[in-house]
Amino acid sequence: MFENITVPSDKIHQFIKDKYEEGFNYLLDITAIDYTEYVEAQEEEFAVVYVLRHENFKQHVVIKTYLSKLIIESVSYLFKGANWLEREVYDQYGIIFKNHPNLRRILNHKEFVGHPLRKAYPITKGQLLHEVDDLIDEMNNRLLSKEVVCKLDDGHFSECNKDIMFLNLGPSHPASHGTIRTYVALDGETIECAVSEIGYLHRGFEKSCENHSYNQIVPYTDRLNYCSAISNNIAFVKTVEDMLGITLSERAQALRVMLLELSRIEDHVVCLAAVLVDMGGLTNYWYMYNPREDIYDLLSKLTGARLTNSYMRVGGMTNDLYEGFEADLKEVIKKVQYGVEQTLSLIKHNRIFHDRTQNVGVISKEDALSYAMTGPNLRATGVPFDMRKDTPYYGYEKYEFDVVVGSVGDVYDRVMVRFGEIDESIKIIEQVMKNLPEGEVSVKDASVTLPTKEAVYTTIEGAMNQFKLTFEGVKVPVGEHYGSIEATNGELGFYIVSDGSGTPYKVKVKAPSFTAMSAYPEMIEGFQLADAILTLGSLNIIAGEMDR
Repeated sequence: MFENITVPSDKIHQFIKDKYEEGFNYLLDITAIDYTEYVEAQEEEFAVVYVLRHENFKQHVVIKTYLSKLIIESVSYLFKGANWLEREVYDQYGIIFKNHPNLRRILNHKEFVGHPLRKAYPITKGQLLHEVDDLIDEMNNRLLSKEVVCKLDDGHFSECNKDIMFLNLGPSHPASHGTIRTYVALDGETIECAVSEIGYLHRGFEKSCENHSYNQIVPYTDRLNYCSAISNNIAFVKTVEDMLGITLSERAQALRVMLLELSRIEDHVVCLAAVLVDMGGLTNYWYMYNPREDIYDLLSKLTGARLTNSYMRVGGMTNDLYEGFEADLKEVIKKVQYGVEQTLSLIKHNRIFHDRTQNVGVISKEDALSYAMTGPNLRATGVPFDMRKDTPYYGYEKYEFDVVVGSVGDVYDRVMVRFGEIDESIKIIEQVMKNLPEGEVSVKDASVTLPTKEAVYTTIEGAMNQFKLTFEGVKVPVGEHYGSIEATNGELGFYIVSDGSGTPYKVKVKAPSFTAMSAYPEMIEGFQLADAILTLGSLNIIAGEMDR
């Protein structure tokens, strides 16, 4: 259940506070919209959009406010996750959030001029960084907030009573799991304070979406979480299909469920293999990583691509299962189960594994919710939120599976939750294949789905239909919509604004890695340097979806 509400800018702050008191205390996303070129004229040129979820996890609300001046009150004191989300809006659109604790660019570099998601910003304009950001001012503020130092009357900082050493973790290091930089203040091996910097991996996903048709965007979604590309495909096209009012056939829905769960397994085995090799467990790595290659082979045979599959289309998918797919899938599942079994036999009662993971990188249930964590990272804290159960889609309510939860929210819980989810995904896949319905995999709608090659080559109607869909794209009705699914790392959502053409006016991705990464600096403070590596790996940060 969801509702869209528009609130005057002078009342938005109080309205969000009231909603918070009503139980909408889970901030999913914040974005802005530049209406300067929109098909329907707006009184104000910019708006800010908040997406809040209720604490029962069954309802969400989209709250929009139009701005006469590009200034609005920060809500970072209500939601910890708002810190980075508001910085992103400031960086990309230039909207000022009053009383924000650290309003500075987060995705673009400090020398960047302008705001790239404004319509007036030229898409081809690039800007180089000439002097790296040392992050000293941000670190000083963090040291102050943690009372490691204090600020003197003359504006200088007091001397620290600890022998502090400053160190960069990444961005060019395999243990940073992507181009991510974390600047830490060390007292011996203990991290006293930490701040993180992202923005090294810009590919302009959201800006590119404004210049491509809906189906042309599908390959771009592959590059968000490239460890489970099909789940990104599905999250995007499902949102577009909701805007079009399309209902897929039972077969298409079942196949999407099966592929979502296969993608979940594919992603989890990579995460688990990486965490274990970060710990020095190379044998475990191969037991977990080799089944991923088998999944790649299967998906390559089905979709024509190993990593970035681009298999989905608005209204369905490119093709049905090939003959012999079920037998191949069963073999892949056997290999995954063997890899999981062998890996668990090596770590389940291993004291080194337990000592390195238990009570390490802990985040409480309350903080995980405040940072808007989702997926295994949230469930590891004991919160049983899973969209497949709480807001089911594609018939998930028909399948029997358990939501795997932890209790402490440490590295151990995050690892073991993912092991458990692999088993549950296999259960779902087996149920899908046992009861797979017959039927088409794409809707029969000439305004959405490409005609068959036979129709294109033999009829004028088919040729014209192909031409119009290829050059004009699927035309989505004027409107705005937020849609999401339970992807591998949690809730992956898209806020799409349509102007009625075949190209979206705006696409905003709500990526689970972005909010998880915003919590990371606080999670590693008080732990040792080696613990920070395992904590980052256990969060399964994917830089592609985090850096846009």
